[in-house]
Amino acid sequence: MLGAMGIDTTQEAAYRGLVTLGAADAAELAHRLSLPETTTATVLRRLEQQGLVTRSRTNGGHWLPAPPGATLGTLLTQQRRALEEAERAAALLADTYRTEAANPAMYDLVEVVTGASAVAHRFLQLQMGAVRDLCVLVTGTPVAVTPLDNPVEEQAVDRGVAYRVVLEREALSLPGQLTELAAGLGRRQEVRLTERVPTKLVVADGTLAMVPLSHGDAEPAALVIHASGLLDSLTALFEQTWRDALPLRLDGGGELIEGTPPGPDATDLQILALLLVGMTDASVAKQLKLGLRTVKRRVKGLMTLARVTTRIQLGWHAYELGWITGTPPERTP
Repeated sequence: MLGAMGIDTTQEAAYRGLVTLGAADAAELAHRLSLPETTTATVLRRLEQQGLVTRSRTNGGHWLPAPPGATLGTLLTQQRRALEEAERAAALLADTYRTEAANPAMYDLVEVVTGASAVAHRFLQLQMGAVRDLCVLVTGTPVAVTPLDNPVEEQAVDRGVAYRVVLEREALSLPGQLTELAAGLGRRQEVRLTERVPTKLVVADGTLAMVPLSHGDAEPAALVIHASGLLDSLTALFEQTWRDALPLRLDGGGELIEGTPPGPDATDLQILALLLVGMTDASVAKQLKLGLRTVKRRVKGLMTLARVTTRIQLGWHAYELGWITGTPPERTP
């Protein structure tokens, strides 16, 4: 438990033993800890250097524990300062990296990554480093990374990274693909399907891309491409493939459906607009000359279309989905 302060388990056991006993010599403490006396003596000297124990003034062979509150509090303060300094150093390194990445030398625009493990590791790094969005083209013939080999995807989504993924149809038959696809759609990722994608591709934040280099039975290899005209071309390739692909979604039973989901009709939009200005269901029904049950049924249908569970969420997603124009309300967690 004290490892974060630089105290290993043996030192912690010795300190706890002295706190319990109040005072002890090396032999007594060694017996209590089931350690050789020489090892215990070494541990006590180390604790003395850390200010956790002192020798008794009246009996030089006995060791006394320093008060835990004051002593451990000092160590905690030192650790916090060290962490703050490390954090500042990491921030400076990140700034330096961003500066260098913004002005790369020509020979730094493309990295070559070889080997299945190295390719998989770099793919995961791209996702872990993404801040805004990830655009992915997935083929039906994975080489280094399969649908089950992506443990950081959920973490990236939780950080707020938006995923847009285009799958070629053959990829649906990959082991674990349907499960991962359903999980991704459940996390509100955008996924589309096409008969064939031109290449595997990952683009992170529009500043870094990864494409395969090897073909056939050759050792897996990939190119990592930094901001450049080549990256712009790959981004345009993704956007074209995205436009031509069909959206995938889950129905109420968890089944995959291809194609654009049906949107709200004119009456739905009238109901939604009136609700968003604060009118009650009864007032909306009277205004539009509809039955109250009809209004409630249509609102429930809108919530299903927007895949939300509350009316507050519906208001936000109505703007997000383009059903209502203007300034969206403040989003409620």
